[in-house]
Amino acid sequence: MANNKSSATSNDIFEKAFNFTKADEVKELGLYPYFKPLEATDGTIVEIEGKEVIMAGSNNYLGLTNDQRTIEAAQAALTKYGTGCTGSRYLNGTLDIHLELEEKLAAFMGKENCVLFSTGYQTNEGSIQTIAGRNDIIFSDKDNHACIVVGTLCSNARTMRYHHNDMEQLRKQLERADEDAGKIIVSDGVFSMSGTIAKVPELVKLAKEFNARLYLDDAHAVGVIGDGGRGSASVFGLTDEVDLISGTFSKSFASLGGFLVGDDKVIEYIRHTSPAHIFSASMPPANVATVLKALEILQEETWRLERLEEIAVYMRTELRNLGFNVWTSESPIIPVVIGDMMDCFKFWKDLFDEGVYANAVVPPAVPQGQSLLRTSYMASHTDDHLNRILDAFRKVGLKHGIIDRNGHSLQD
Repeated sequence: MANNKSSATSNDIFEKAFNFTKADEVKELGLYPYFKPLEATDGTIVEIEGKEVIMAGSNNYLGLTNDQRTIEAAQAALTKYGTGCTGSRYLNGTLDIHLELEEKLAAFMGKENCVLFSTGYQTNEGSIQTIAGRNDIIFSDKDNHACIVVGTLCSNARTMRYHHNDMEQLRKQLERADEDAGKIIVSDGVFSMSGTIAKVPELVKLAKEFNARLYLDDAHAVGVIGDGGRGSASVFGLTDEVDLISGTFSKSFASLGGFLVGDDKVIEYIRHTSPAHIFSASMPPANVATVLKALEILQEETWRLERLEEIAVYMRTELRNLGFNVWTSESPIIPVVIGDMMDCFKFWKDLFDEGVYANAVVPPAVPQGQSLLRTSYMASHTDDHLNRILDAFRKVGLKHGIIDRNGHSLQD
């Protein structure tokens, strides 16, 4: 029988759990910002704890999660196919709409083939560990998403991590690497905490020079930036020069799942050998139908991308004008750096009380002393929403001594 004691001895594997008190301490102070249930939402306005607040922390970039057309597409798929596939794509879990979506995404992204995964996290974790083996080397940006990090750890390849967007350090690592080893450079296309864009032209140049492959995770880029929303490589007209591009459906595509596009033979190899693909249940029908409809809307309603860019430029400019440090954001992800972790929690609580929800991000997700409020914006935000968000940030920033009334930062 399991031992259910509420404390642990030094040799108990549960010791770390019983000694974990950080969350409880923050909860006792009334500052805990995580796992807040949404009681109602229209996308831009959500209800939390009976209070209506503006959502300034969602990845619903195109504003399609509550669009009637995506909802109706999901409902129709439920009626036709049922609630789930009850198996992996490899066996009994492939529907005709899975194949349709793969074909349309490959065409949209300008690649030969596409493979779907059940989540965006699985896409990177499952693809990287499959294509990088014992005699290979992975070169990974230190700010890459956790799913990329896990993919490198699960692989048998050697991993060399370079400082964020540091092309000189990456070059030195490539120069030192075994010439006979297989090499792949892996980077976020848009980095999820800073909102910065990868230096794709430099990555392409280095990959060519050192005979390496290039893999971009465009979770925060496809449906957000680039030519028609085709992601980070398309910003620079370099889609053809990138070997593999991954994306997720949990952001602009208003659903859940992920995809990888690339050369036909490479995608077919991953389709038949990736454990994350062949041993996971396939995307449910409603999820697939939602993505198909979202992809259609993305291509037809180009104003959404234009509005999203307009909003991102406006909010970056105005937050900087207020005196906030927003790093070098180049996308609708705009961090507001607070500094100390507890100060960040206090700022988050006061911002919530002012009617704005943003994401409190603290170590280890960011370096010590760089805790921040991660804001992100949707094409469906109105000018009134944006100005109310700015008013709330100004009021709370003044209260906490982060900025002054003349638009200057008061941080060290």
